[in-house]
Amino acid sequence: MSGQQFRAEFDARVEFSNGGHLEVAGFRVDVPHEDVTEAEVATLFIASLGLLMSERADLTGLRVFPEAHKGTRGGPSAVDPAPNAARKLVELSHRIIPGMTTYPGLPGPEISAYLTREDSRAGYAPDTEFAIDRIALVGNTGTYLDTPYHRYADGHDLAELPLGRIADLPTVVIRTEGSRSRAIDVGALAPYDVDGKAVLLHSGGDRDFGTPAYAEEAPYLTAAGAQWLADNDAALVGIDSVNIDDIDDRGRPAHTILLAAEIPIVEHLTGLDQLPPSGARFTAAPPLFARFGTFPVRAFAIV
Repeated sequence: MSGQQFRAEFDARVEFSNGGHLEVAGFRVDVPHEDVTEAEVATLFIASLGLLMSERADLTGLRVFPEAHKGTRGGPSAVDPAPNAARKLVELSHRIIPGMTTYPGLPGPEISAYLTREDSRAGYAPDTEFAIDRIALVGNTGTYLDTPYHRYADGHDLAELPLGRIADLPTVVIRTEGSRSRAIDVGALAPYDVDGKAVLLHSGGDRDFGTPAYAEEAPYLTAAGAQWLADNDAALVGIDSVNIDDIDDRGRPAHTILLAAEIPIVEHLTGLDQLPPSGARFTAAPPLFARFGTFPVRAFAIV
């Protein structure tokens, strides 16, 4: 995202005109700039909770700090962009290079020449040459997409994957980076409208991609979270972590639930910090391989 973003943390007490009060401690909201006033933060706080008949909100311990917006309701990132605003493409995929490690224990890709430029010259006009290369890789390489066939023998494969589930999808980014829990559960998801959207889980796990730490204590989606996304008709679910499941859970419940609901999964995303909480359009399209369940994608978003 262009420009630095800010959030505010504070304690608050809200008095209601029909009696009663509400107290919170360490509450956080997105704010439009570093110099936001206490009164502006109080207004954003009330809007974020949709509080009715609030008479007064008293804030204490206010601090403003740089952090990517999480999409506070009524906050600065909840405003739709101007119709004529400039758009940009945001890369969300890891580069694929020979020998790279995506998932521990799986082989890295092998890239070799089938036809070198030098050998091709004999078949073409002078000063004309081409290179044809070959690649051997497992489907789970780099940033890749899982179809139901990856989990279920009778599930649809890459060739049967509807474009409407993987291309030009409205996007919601759910930020859990910095959470004290590895698990992304229903509580992190429930505030968002996910119906028909690509739900991208920004856990921050991509910071360790390509190192042993990437698979250690990695963030993941819980079974209850996966079921909530399926029940609320998410179109696609992506994560910037080593696996959408806890890799120590051999039952793979998130895969099991989402793919049974025909919700594609994109794993090993990166760069989700560049996206706004909502308003981007997401694409992650693999080739049309029949009887193949997972394959690398060029995942990107239009902002």
